[in-house]
Formats: sequence, C-alpha cells, structure tokens
Amino acid sequence: MTESSANKLLNGDACHRTSNGKKSGKNGFVKTQCLFQQPQKYRRPREKNQNVPCNSSLYKKPFVESFEETPLLVAVLTYMGYGILTVFGYLRDFLRHWNIEKCHVAREREEQKDFVPLYQDFENFYTRNLYMRIRDNWNRPICSVPGAKMDLVDRVSHDYNWTFRHTGKVVKGVINMGSYNYLGFAENTGTCADVAIEATHKYGVGVGSTRYEMGNLDIHEELEQLVARFLGVESSMAFGMGFATNSMNIPALTGKGCLILSDELNHASLVLGARLSGSTIRVFKHNNMQSLEKLLRDAIVHGQPRTHRPWKKILIVVEGIYSMEGSIVRLPEVIALKKRYKAYLYLDEAHSIGALGSNGKGVVDYFGLDPKDVDIMMGTFTKSFGAAGGYIGGKKELIDYLRSHSHSALYATSISPPVAQQIITSMKIIMGADGTTLGADRLRQLSENTTYFRRKLREMGFIIYGNDDSPVVPMMLYMPAKIGAFGREMLKRNIGTVVVGFPATPIIESRARFCVSAAHTREMLDTALEAISEVGDLLQLKYSRRQQPLPSLGWMSEESLLQD
Repeated sequence: MTESSANKLLNGDACHRTSNGKKSGKNGFVKTQCLFQQPQKYRRPREKNQNVPCNSSLYKKPFVESFEETPLLVAVLTYMGYGILTVFGYLRDFLRHWNIEKCHVAREREEQKDFVPLYQDFENFYTRNLYMRIRDNWNRPICSVPGAKMDLVDRVSHDYNWTFRHTGKVVKGVINMGSYNYLGFAENTGTCADVAIEATHKYGVGVGSTRYEMGNLDIHEELEQLVARFLGVESSMAFGMGFATNSMNIPALTGKGCLILSDELNHASLVLGARLSGSTIRVFKHNNMQSLEKLLRDAIVHGQPRTHRPWKKILIVVEGIYSMEGSIVRLPEVIALKKRYKAYLYLDEAHSIGALGSNGKGVVDYFGLDPKDVDIMMGTFTKSFGAAGGYIGGKKELIDYLRSHSHSALYATSISPPVAQQIITSMKIIMGADGTTLGADRLRQLSENTTYFRRKLREMGFIIYGNDDSPVVPMMLYMPAKIGAFGREMLKRNIGTVVVGFPATPIIESRARFCVSAAHTREMLDTALEAISEVGDLLQLKYSRRQQPLPSLGWMSEESLLQD
C-alpha cells in the first residue's frame, strides 16, 4: 500500500487558523468536518489532533456533521461536580457501613462474607450515589399510545427515588420528544391498527413455537419477501427481537480466527454479539476512516497474533445512525475500504431504516448506493415501523445459512402475527404500495421537522451533535446536576424528554436526546422549543460559542443553491 493510495479514503477533517472573528478552541483551532466545502465547525477535543483530508468524490450530496468543542470552563465545572458527588458518595457509604444511614441496595449478608461475591460493591457505587438522585427521570409509566403526545402516570417518591408510589393522577397531553417514532406509526387508529386487529382475530396474538416447528405462518413468509423487496436484496429473515438480531446472529457469522472491526460507539447488542462470537475484536475511532484503514492494513500485513496466518474473515461492523451521537456513518468511504481490502460489511440500520433516504430505505438509499455493496443488512422494526423485532437481509446463500445456524432462528418464538401485520402494512405505506402518498408525505414531514428543529436549537445557542439530516438530536447538558433538573423542568412544562449521562456517555458529555417524528406538528415543535429555550435559560445550558447558525444544505433545492 503506497502512501498516496493510503490517503485516498480518509475522514474529511482539516485544521484551520481562526479568522473573521470566529472564536477558537483551547489550542487556537476550530475543527471542521466537511464535504463540499462546508463552513467551519467545532470538533470534540479527543478528535482535535486528527488532520486528514476529505474525499468528496464519493458523496453525491452535502454531508454535514457538527460536534462543537466542549467549553473549557464547562468541562472543569463538570469534573468538579462529579468529584463533589463522589466525595459525598463515599461519605454516605461510610454512614451506611455503620448503619447510620439505611442502605436500600442489594449487598452480601454478613454470614456470606467469605463466599464469592454476587454484588460488586464498587461497581454499584454510581448506582447508589449518583443514579438514584435522578432516577425519577427514567422508567416513567405511560398509560396511552406513545405517539406524538402521550399520557403519563403521576408518581412520587418519599425516600429519595429508592421507591415510587403512584398518586392516582394522570399527566395528560405530554409532547413526546423521546420515542423512536420516526414516521408516526405508533398509533391506535388508522390502517395499520385496523389490519393488526384483523390479524389478531385470524391468527391470535401468540404463535407458541419457533419457525422450525409449528410457528411458521404465511404472514411471516409474506413479511420476509416484502422486506427483501424493500431493501433491494435477494432474501431476508425476520426475528422477534431487535437486540437478539445482532447478539445472536453475529456469532453465527464469525468465530475463532476471524477479525471484527467495530466502531467505538456501536450499540451494546453489536458489542455483545461480537464478544459471543469468539472472534478477535479491534475498535476504530468513531466514523474515522483513517483509523479503520490502519486497522485493515495491519490486519492484512500481520495476520493473526502469534501464527501470523491470514484471518478467515474480516468483518466491519457499523451503524447507520448512531443513537447517542446523532451522526450518520460515512458509508461511501466504508464501502470503498471494504472493497479495497476484501473485507465484509455488517450494517446496523436500526435507527436509519425508514428515517433516512428519499424512499425511506435507510442510509444506503440516503447516499444513493447499491445495496449489493453491503454484505449483511440488519435493521429493526421497533422504530420507524411502530412494531417489534428485527431483520437480516442479503444474498440468498447468507439467509439460508442463518436459517440453520442462527440461535434466534432455531430457539426463539416467531414474531406475533399482529406485529408482523403492522410491519407489512407500514412498510407498504412507506413504499407507496398501498396506492397512496401517505408514506412519501411522512418521509417529507420527518425531513422538514428534523431540519427545522435542529436549526432552531442552534439559533437559540445550544450545542447539538450529529448530522443535519439525523432525526436523533443530542443536546449537550454536561454537568451531572443538570441531567435531572432538565428532565424535571421539561416535564413540568408537559414535554417528555430523554436525558442521558455517564456511563452511557463520556463523563463530561451528558446530554438530552430528542427524537423528531413525522407525527409532530409545527405547533408541537414550537411548544417544545419554547420550553427548551426557557429551561435552557433557567439552567444556563446555552453553551454554544458560534456567532451564526450553520444552515443545513442537505435538502436545499438547486435553485436555492444557485441564488446563494
């Protein structure tokens, strides 16, 4: 591999001295991540030393992602906040040890102190002393359809979130900004609900068997044929659980003597599947093609450890949309590297299928690529389709192999018939096979809502992560005390949100994660944005140092671009 060819497929980040009054990072640089000469953008501190050129020739449309640098003062105060919480946590553990304070968590009995411990005391430190303080922000019971609006069961805690008691009241009309209801198919009225009811009357709710025994229905065969046609692949296979689609199928595809190259921000199901496979796992930096290519070159040059024999398989594992970052995989570059080094590609489209692309076919459709270039196409029905389960798509030989080797196929119960019917109907609507434009209208509405919501948040001065076209919108909170405060204050204003902190995110990158839906009206988004701005002022969350918002060019018309 020559040096010139090694630089052909690289990330697209470049360092520039600040000019025109733009504020710089701590080292005097502003990081950009550009394709098609996009304006300058901040990057995260951990990526700030990467200096690699972009390869725009692989992209047919603008690709804009933003990761604004964490302000130094905010980072220092965040570390101080966690430090203070840790000190008080150890103090409270000391009080619990001497029974001065009651301990509510599970721990070893005194007579079992010489046994192998069931509970790792230090590992539960975060749960006892930090998570419990803000536990009221999660696991709220919902007593309605989790659509654009929802009803929540009111609850209170009198022991600092260790236990909850329902008050008997219901909080009605909460705007749902947290569910993965991208196309608005989480509903109890309309075509999907009607046919699901008919399927329940015809087949019942449960199958009570695996596909290989008495659980293979004609509706399952119809579903798999439709999924293959929707994806543009030879064949597909459906599973009853999205998490198990990854964790149980990757071990069937790779094993000892194989190498898995995994993005550092891959979902837990992908990580578990890779570990269960027994393959060697190497992790590359998030969406960093330079890091991925280095691992590929090293794998081919050096082979397996000790023996230096060639790897049986090299499998690259990536996601379409990363659910905590809101970023989109650089699929054209990944495919180019995969072809160059003769590797295989496993693409998880859990969040991107139905949510990206002019036809709703995911990240492959979004970039205008050939589905045949992706060896294993995986996705779930739990987001855009308002159902449950997952699928694997690819060549017929691959699917036939999985039918006889996948644990999810051999041992798991078949998809519930009404759920399968929900998937079939919603997928036909997206494809336009129902004879209406409802699917195209929902795709267009999702795109417009995403662009509008992201632009407004930037204009307000919040730091948001991810790609301009991603319906997953992370908004940075940083400090641990603001995680719980933001969730509570938003609920007071009848807005349901998801807040996320360490260890699900880096310790100084706590965030609120909004999921935009086609079911959201402009009035709903304006109401949510007004509440977010109000809470942002209250909690001082408007950290952005940008002087002007950066518009999304992804869906601009050619006429608008020419006028600019």
